[in-house]
Amino acid sequence: MSEKIRPHHLERKAILYIRQSSAYQVTHNMESQKLQYAMERHLHQLGWREVEVIDDDLGRSAAGTVVRAGFERMVAEVCLGKVGAVAAREVSRFARNSREWQQLVEVCRIVDTVLIDQETVYAPRQSNDRLLLGLKGSLNEYELDLLRQRSVEARHEKAKRGELLITAPVGYIKTEEQRLEKNPDRRVQEAISLAFRKFRELGTVRQTLLWFLEHGLQLPTQNSRGELSWRRPSYRSLYRLITGPVYGGAYVYGKTEQVLRYEGGEPRHRSRRKPREEWTALIPHAHEGYVSWEESETIRQLVRENVTGTERAGAAKKGVALLTGLLRCRRCGRKLTVRYTGNQHAVLRYACNRGWLDHGEPRCIAFGGVPVDDVISRQILAVVQPAAVEAAVLARDEQMQNQNDAIAALQRDLEAAQYAANRARRQFDAADPENRLVTGELERRWNQALQQVRELETRIRSHAADEQHTPATSAEFADLAEQLGQVWNDPRSDAVLKKRIVRTLIQEVVADVESSAGEITLTIHWKGGLHTEVRVPRRRRGYNNGHTDKTLVEAISLLADICNDELIAGVLNRNGHRTGRGNRWTKERVTALRSHHHIPCYSSEKQETNGWMNLTEAAAFLRVSPRTLRLAIDAGELHGEHPLSEGPWLLNRQELTTEAAQRLMQRARQGSRQPAIPSEAQDKLQFSST
Repeated sequence: MSEKIRPHHLERKAILYIRQSSAYQVTHNMESQKLQYAMERHLHQLGWREVEVIDDDLGRSAAGTVVRAGFERMVAEVCLGKVGAVAAREVSRFARNSREWQQLVEVCRIVDTVLIDQETVYAPRQSNDRLLLGLKGSLNEYELDLLRQRSVEARHEKAKRGELLITAPVGYIKTEEQRLEKNPDRRVQEAISLAFRKFRELGTVRQTLLWFLEHGLQLPTQNSRGELSWRRPSYRSLYRLITGPVYGGAYVYGKTEQVLRYEGGEPRHRSRRKPREEWTALIPHAHEGYVSWEESETIRQLVRENVTGTERAGAAKKGVALLTGLLRCRRCGRKLTVRYTGNQHAVLRYACNRGWLDHGEPRCIAFGGVPVDDVISRQILAVVQPAAVEAAVLARDEQMQNQNDAIAALQRDLEAAQYAANRARRQFDAADPENRLVTGELERRWNQALQQVRELETRIRSHAADEQHTPATSAEFADLAEQLGQVWNDPRSDAVLKKRIVRTLIQEVVADVESSAGEITLTIHWKGGLHTEVRVPRRRRGYNNGHTDKTLVEAISLLADICNDELIAGVLNRNGHRTGRGNRWTKERVTALRSHHHIPCYSSEKQETNGWMNLTEAAAFLRVSPRTLRLAIDAGELHGEHPLSEGPWLLNRQELTTEAAQRLMQRARQGSRQPAIPSEAQDKLQFSST
């Protein structure tokens, strides 16, 4: 027995501390456990009758990053002076960090408790032993750091070569050559490919998720052991699937790192996602992807742009505002917000009020959104109109390809369910009929598989009934392309699709309001780098969308000199004009408009007094043909009013008594073969005299 062990040490109990660092060591390193438990016999040989074994920390690391209940209980017993010795096979079992090691040594020095390992006995009250314990504690900590550093560097080097594969993601399997290959299950491949196709079609992860949930489709998942199962998709699983670089054929390692934080005095490990430039390895084209690497990059860029920010418009939503997230104030540079006012909250309005909301600054600009959206729509239609027919044909082809996606996915699920039912039937047939304990369970599984087959068949019939419609022909799509403006302005058109078209073509629109000119100035920044400036008349205070256009009111005022209200209504409808509320013109509506704007009604006496005539009456007054008079007006010899392109001309009697009108009459009366309106640009036929 060592001379460092005194009688008062033996009077107190001894504690044997047993620890292994991981669950793997606890399961597989059984010899190490046996050697540690054998230290109990060694303590009895040293003279201790009472030995307490503390093995609560099996599978717990001593690096100081996890809570060790067994170690804390041992230190508490030592502090109470009840322990004469603490023992472990190696002192590194106690702690591999300076904080806990020095705490244990200092407590043992104060209460005069010795430390024992398989080699010797340490008395902390002796300076040489205390120095030796300090060196061993530092070496133990350094050894752990060195081993960890070597292991991490080796992993990183292997990862940079693309050879480190921990687990295969869903949709892939790991080969013996440490490479990724697509899962040979065609159902898995088609389900993942369908997710990417629907994202390209719908544009956002959430809309793709809603489509899967609407049709009751499942996506493959796998647990930590690599076992495949089918579940209802969640936003997180679908987001990781669509944005994962591995599905673009790239090898990736080191996207996250473990960060140690102390919460409530206890260490906590948190996972932090690193920026892309800090990833350990990113090797494109390392294996076959479900999409190309270029398309995978485009998808991640689109997902980032779907997040609303100061420089991003965000995902297109169902509101009617076309320019949500694209309008920027020219005065302060902030994005304009969208507001819906009115009794039904259906009146669109754009406003720059972020400065007022965030910093209490004065409001910048605000204006109605309907006329602005109409101008932008016309600009968009002018750009896409040349390719409208081609786009319509491509849309028809895409419709034919994608309209049965849900049915095809359900048919794959049905094929898998039929296989499971046949497998359950074979298991039932192979069992001993007399063993009811087994056959009863197999029969239940068979019935459950058959029930799933029937449910899938019912869902497929239901989808097929909903999808029964005659596809549009190419000629119908061509007619639809020619009416692109009508389709765009139809209230039934998809607002989300129109917004995606606008964001594909337009980078942003810089807006300002010129109060003096009564106009809204819009500078359109196209994606190709071109810029277009348009000006939109701003509605004055007190006006609304039901007011008739000012130019139309002026035209009605002119027509009232020669036409009654019924004729004016016919002329307006023939020219395609509508009231401010979009209705056709009638005699009563023309009368109401005149009364509102104080326009006198038509009368033959007033027409005779003011001297207004139409083209036919003016031609009869000059005794020339209407065509001759029309040519003279076009040549600028006479002045006439033509308020509407498909309406009558207006000429005043005073204009018909001028010298120009008299010259026109003289040319017409001469009856020469020359045209009544001479033109120097007109060629003459010269016949040869020989």
